[in-house]
Amino acid sequence: MRYLVTGAAGFLGTNLCLRLLEDGHEVLGIDNLSTGFSYNLETLRKNKKFSFLKHDVTQPYPDIGKIDFLYNLACPASPPRYQKDPVQTFRTSIWGIWNAIEFARKNKITIFHTSTSEVYGDPLMHPQKEAYWGNVNPIGIRACYDEGKRGAEALLMDYHRSTGNPIKVVRIFNTYGPYMDPKDGRVISNFLNQAISGRPLTIYGDGKQTRSFCFVDDLIEGIIRMEKSPKEFIGPVNLGNPKEFTLLELVKAIEKSIGKKQKLEFLPLPGDDPKQRRPDISLAKEKLNWGPDTSLETGLSKTLDYFRALGPS
Repeated sequence: MRYLVTGAAGFLGTNLCLRLLEDGHEVLGIDNLSTGFSYNLETLRKNKKFSFLKHDVTQPYPDIGKIDFLYNLACPASPPRYQKDPVQTFRTSIWGIWNAIEFARKNKITIFHTSTSEVYGDPLMHPQKEAYWGNVNPIGIRACYDEGKRGAEALLMDYHRSTGNPIKVVRIFNTYGPYMDPKDGRVISNFLNQAISGRPLTIYGDGKQTRSFCFVDDLIEGIIRMEKSPKEFIGPVNLGNPKEFTLLELVKAIEKSIGKKQKLEFLPLPGDDPKQRRPDISLAKEKLNWGPDTSLETGLSKTLDYFRALGPS
């Protein structure tokens, strides 16, 4: 098959492209490189079945030939990145899915859309099931991403209901692993970089807020299973690790991986930062026979090796 992957130079995009290439497929990657990591693109270009087009998904797709399946991953995902240009972030979600819909409709192919656990906001239901509508501040500093992703889901569902054209939607929870941008501002990349360079680990708030961390190989396996699931199963479906850790517990895991106790620096909690986030993955287990099996210790070790190989950042 020939796949189109938008956001191909990003963390998840790169890992997905590598998996599709490993499975013998041809991949065309699209990215505007505003947040894509250049090292990732260099890695992908080593495979002759990968081709790349620099393009912004807020613009209509150019003529790119026959495509069999479309993965829509384009959008900055870390708070520092998506808050840097919130208007563009919102446009990437809404205009990006609109242009994906137009392309898929003309070419009669499936759109696989990667949504996010951010659609649940600062949740009042815990853990979060797909039926939960969320608790999102529509005018807060995270709204450009949260509401952009919610709007993209709404538009995609209306497209499917009105046309019957095939779609797939997953909601991704915190994911980490190789090919993360070391400077993306997310907690695991921050902690690992700070630990490697001997700086204090910065904790926002008291560190008692919780997250669930899914290793990227497990996440990609869930994505592939969703792609191959029956046509009538469109989602949305949660993909993430239901094991929950406080940030202070994450620090302990980092210290174990590094082999050294770390100094901590506590900073004010950012606006609208969720206090807890954990997926209910019952639907993924039932429909996809999927669940993560990489321990935090193993995943951190592999990510640490990757960051050390990249060198100081």
